[in-house]
Amino acid sequence: MAKLLFSATMSLDGFIAGPGGDMSWLADHLGDNPTVDGLVPRVGSILSGARSFFGDDPHRGTENEGEAFGGGWEGQQFVLTHHPPVQPVPGVTFADDLDTAVTAAKAAAGDGYVNVIGANVARQCIEAGLLDEVLVFTTPVFLGDGVRLFDRPGGTRIRLEQVQVSALPHCTGIWLRVVG
Repeated sequence: MAKLLFSATMSLDGFIAGPGGDMSWLADHLGDNPTVDGLVPRVGSILSGARSFFGDDPHRGTENEGEAFGGGWEGQQFVLTHHPPVQPVPGVTFADDLDTAVTAAKAAAGDGYVNVIGANVARQCIEAGLLDEVLVFTTPVFLGDGVRLFDRPGGTRIRLEQVQVSALPHCTGIWLRVVG
């Protein structure tokens, strides 16, 4: 059965995108990453929010622009949005409610991961008790503002259990299991 995995790269001060959704900062922190290389073949589908799907791309201006995992992955994508585009996007299904999107993404993923992309969708999955795991790569940079990894006004404690830690020159990864 598919598991939902929220994965992101984050600045040391907790932002996964800069002001206005800027992702250009991430380009300086991409590189060989055995953890990601091992994950990509296990991703059966992607579930993202519209802001992430239609937003800025750290691969802008390269041959991998607009490609999931910089062109290293192919498969079915599901986008949670209340405003789907008028023209269909090949390989992409748009859904306007979380349950429909998660059910379809899990069916497409089979026994693999549904890779959750986007802080808002991840927060919704956490609040609904649907998120199974989190993989975060922390980069040695402060952004000062932007989109937080997890933000819930009033606060919410979500217990996580460490599964794996990996240290690379350009980032440190921590894989966690959601325990409550």
